[in-house]
Amino acid sequence: MEYSFYAMISRMKYINRWALMRNAREENLCEHSLEVAVIAHALATISNVRYGNSLNTEKAALIGLYHDASEIITGDMPTPIKYYNNDLKSAFKDVENIACHKLLDKLPEDLRQAYNPILLKNNEDEYLWRLVKAADKLSAMIKCMEETASGNSEFSSAQDTISAALDKLASALPEVNDFRNDFLPAYCKTLDELTNM
Repeated sequence: MEYSFYAMISRMKYINRWALMRNAREENLCEHSLEVAVIAHALATISNVRYGNSLNTEKAALIGLYHDASEIITGDMPTPIKYYNNDLKSAFKDVENIACHKLLDKLPEDLRQAYNPILLKNNEDEYLWRLVKAADKLSAMIKCMEETASGNSEFSSAQDTISAALDKLASALPEVNDFRNDFLPAYCKTLDELTNM
């Protein structure tokens, strides 16, 4: 029997993000997911090293890698629509959950249990999921920084909104401020500047 899970996951590269905005450089879901995975791993590492936690950093990266996998089925819903009100937010969460279950069904039954905690939120890994949400916001901030640095003012108000959201997240997740202070400024530098740091 054939299964299509991995072929579906490989289609992340066809899902473009920021569809309602003029982009100096388009970003697809595959790129975004890798960046979120890297940042989620960093946040979990910071949490362990600086705040005495014992988080599974590899699992944080995996959750980050798959955090938007449902968008392979649903597409990337623009934030102003997705979060317009609580009814839409709740309905879209239901749609995302259904899409994740559909993806799980594309695996052989004996592999589904291994992917379940990576695709579907659970109480056991609640802190990791919160860090992935923060990593997602940090990735969005990086996109805004890159776009505005290239002269695209289209992302200016999004950058302000995301900065405020990160402030709110950082009040409960100190790792977020650590990443913002220690690593975010470097994203505005050229390759030569980064090399010489």
